[in-house]
Amino acid sequence: MSPRIDPQAGQPAPADRLVDVPRLITAYYSERPDPAVPAQRVAFGTSGHRGSSFDLSFNESHVVAISQAICSYRKQQGIDGPLFIGFDTHALSAPAFASALEVLAGNGVEVMTAADDEYTPTPAVSHAILTYNRGRTAGLADGIVITPSHNPPDSGGFKYNPPNGGPADTEVTGWMEARANDLMRSGLTGVTRVGFAVARRAATTHAHDYINTYIADLANVIDLRLIRDSRIRMGVDPLGGAGVHYWARIAEHYKLDLTVVNDAVDPTFRFMTLDWDGKIRMDPSSPYAMRRLIGLKDKYDIAFACDTDHDRHGIVTASGGLLPPNHYLSVAIDYLFRNRPLWNPGAAVGKTIVSSAMIDRVAARLERRLYEVPVGFKWFVDGLLKGDLGFGGEESAGASFLRLDGGAWSTDKDGIAPALLSAEITARGGHDPAEVYRELTKDLGEPFADRVEARATPEQKKKLSKLDRAQIHSTELAGERIDQVLGSAPGNQAPIGGVKVCSKSGWFAARPSGTEDIYKIYAESFRDEAHLRRILSEAQVIVDAALAGA
Repeated sequence: MSPRIDPQAGQPAPADRLVDVPRLITAYYSERPDPAVPAQRVAFGTSGHRGSSFDLSFNESHVVAISQAICSYRKQQGIDGPLFIGFDTHALSAPAFASALEVLAGNGVEVMTAADDEYTPTPAVSHAILTYNRGRTAGLADGIVITPSHNPPDSGGFKYNPPNGGPADTEVTGWMEARANDLMRSGLTGVTRVGFAVARRAATTHAHDYINTYIADLANVIDLRLIRDSRIRMGVDPLGGAGVHYWARIAEHYKLDLTVVNDAVDPTFRFMTLDWDGKIRMDPSSPYAMRRLIGLKDKYDIAFACDTDHDRHGIVTASGGLLPPNHYLSVAIDYLFRNRPLWNPGAAVGKTIVSSAMIDRVAARLERRLYEVPVGFKWFVDGLLKGDLGFGGEESAGASFLRLDGGAWSTDKDGIAPALLSAEITARGGHDPAEVYRELTKDLGEPFADRVEARATPEQKKKLSKLDRAQIHSTELAGERIDQVLGSAPGNQAPIGGVKVCSKSGWFAARPSGTEDIYKIYAESFRDEAHLRRILSEAQVIVDAALAGA
């Protein structure tokens, strides 16, 4: 069940594993995807459309069709304010930006592009949308972020954020997906487009200062004065991502002792160490991808990194190295709800169905409502926008939280703010987040967690996504009575696309992969490692039996 670790995991990427950037970009423009082939269609997952031009899953046709679909959606919905657009450092992102701008300008959309073509983090786009829309009821803004997040260098990604500033919900992306595929089937008939030079000079194309606008507002979400006065030493690795030029500006603006350990931008990402499977992946939660920064931990009081679009965080502590995402989410929640007195007293704690039950225990001790939802940050958007959620977080190291005054900061994941929060936590209490987490476990118990994979056919994956309690016949899990079998999330009753089985001391959740013929099993035990292994073993038996009878 467990993935095989590549022998070179954690080592510098050899030349033969680097992407051929000229070939990648040539394929983007020259290859023509066939919408009759499922793998070559536009398909919005939890974070937009993603793929590679080599696989004919992210090519110019996809971007042009999606961009036209967005223009049609805006017109249909009466969204006539500016569209904020940003792109990250992946090789396919700049070409996709050019294609999108040609369509947006052709349709007369007011577009806000980064001044000097600066790379733009996902949270900076969300922040810009919310800042513009604050107090408005008409002429609302929306946005596009061109990024495949932490995925390998040959990947491309394209996502839409409506006026609420967060990831578009399933109804919106479903409409756009259908419209874009119709356009591709028609050979892009119905797309209105101008040349790139014309689009850049268009009266509707404007420069926006994302970087200084975002940085100047950071003091309203993080206590940067406390960090400055504490004189703690911080290190940051942007992992060659969209926030690469933000960090030095943050340090200068707020007079922080913050060192950028690597400011290189290279579309091959040759400076990365290989991830667990031997691929280059800018994942700040992976100890293999984060090998370089982990090696520098003793130079700093706290260090952190963000993925390529800076919507995920990785926290490296002097006392414990790289902190697992669930550990840091628990610490951040416990700290924030104790140190944000202006937040709504009824603001809830948001977590996804596969995040640690330690969060449940922290929320209970804080006497805060727990809002547990399916995987996907879109489920947190409305709550963060209204202030009904103080914090929303995913086990994959994505999170956002409210401003100091309880207002919305970013309704999309923000890797920068949680990274800086780790410094605030360290500065205020004199202990880094790993030390704080160890104290939490003394009071609330210590969880043991893992995620593994099991093979599944497309038909089995389809069955797994629709499993319910009636199809789970087991009554015990690792020697304990099964208390709950969930097919929908307790927070909003939305289907989780799989199943979660809970007992007194542990739980597992099984969900099909959206891209591979596997299903993923997440498990946690509050007893010991042996109990966790037993849960994982029995989980596959329970799921396989349910699939056989489905």
